[in-house]
Amino acid sequence: MDRIELIAPCHFGLEAVLKREILELGYEIAEVEDGRVTFYGDAAAVCYANVFLRTAERILWKVGSFKAETFEELFEKTRSLPWEDYIPKDGKFWVAKAASVKSKLFSPSDIQSVMKKAMVRRLQERYRVEWFPEEGAPYPVRVFLMKDMVTVGIDTSGVSLHKRGYREVSGKAPITETLAAALILLTPWKKDRILVDPFCGSGTFPIEAAMMAANIAPGMNRSFTAEAWTNLIRKKLWYDAVNEANDLMKDNIDVDIQGYDIDKTVVRIARKNAEEAGVGHLIHFQERDVSKLSHPKKYGFIITNPPYGERLEDKAALPQLYQAFGRSFRELDSWSAYMITSYEEAEKYFGRKADKNRKIYNGMLRTYFYQFQGPKPPKRAKESGLGRL
Repeated sequence: MDRIELIAPCHFGLEAVLKREILELGYEIAEVEDGRVTFYGDAAAVCYANVFLRTAERILWKVGSFKAETFEELFEKTRSLPWEDYIPKDGKFWVAKAASVKSKLFSPSDIQSVMKKAMVRRLQERYRVEWFPEEGAPYPVRVFLMKDMVTVGIDTSGVSLHKRGYREVSGKAPITETLAAALILLTPWKKDRILVDPFCGSGTFPIEAAMMAANIAPGMNRSFTAEAWTNLIRKKLWYDAVNEANDLMKDNIDVDIQGYDIDKTVVRIARKNAEEAGVGHLIHFQERDVSKLSHPKKYGFIITNPPYGERLEDKAALPQLYQAFGRSFRELDSWSAYMITSYEEAEKYFGRKADKNRKIYNGMLRTYFYQFQGPKPPKRAKESGLGRL
């Protein structure tokens, strides 16, 4: 298996960001579809993708794809896949999740049951046994059906990749780490520019930005299901990926990243999360109302996830909140603002039409990423004798 296909699911609307990340890791793209990117790699790519990708939800090792319109077809074609190439005799295997869109087979539980039976039948034939102890390493299978096309992969990640390991406690209405990272990557922000989140909640935007600035790989401090797959991936490959992540990390840097929230309990949580992520020294958190948002320097960035008003009693406060946010932003000379919200009247009360607006699904919630772009800072004069800008 020198060349394998890997599937990286992501948030709908952010496939281009994930594609760019995969290309930067040095892997070839096979296909980009709604909500996922498929790419070519090898066993080492499983390790590097899990450790380094900031915007993927998980990494699946693709077993195969086929068309199935009946459960009989699903059984026979699942049975025809080379499961023995992946799952050893003592492996624990099950269909962890099935998703179906615009397909004749639509019941997840029935799809899972039929596919498990087909896998058992195949492995019984290949290993010449009637019963499997399933006491070894776990091999959870995930399947997508789209217009009767079935795509099958084994989940190498386990717990979703948005769980970096730093956010034990969340504030209210948290944004996931993978979504926060993708939204930051959609902006022109770089570590030499100011970044402020005036509704920081549990601190996800500032923490993800600080991890990018310090070049901290998002998966370097957590474990993955495929680490137990010694039949497919040598342990050394995992060590190589983590060692490289350690070598690339540079957390003794000067940055200006700030997070504000009106709730002091939430600010405490954000500080704790930042410490857990190893970036507590790179972020200034403060209890502060959005109406008091200010900064003496120019050309900064606001990247934030303001309240949406999920409950009816909260909705009444939104016009005043977004108006206060808009007033504070207008006082920040030459700044840019980026906010993700499902609040339909965000632009109206913010007081300005967005330069760009991108629709993004946060789970099942349709949200909009409003982009209010300020001017670019002037280029710095050439440094004496260095010839660099």
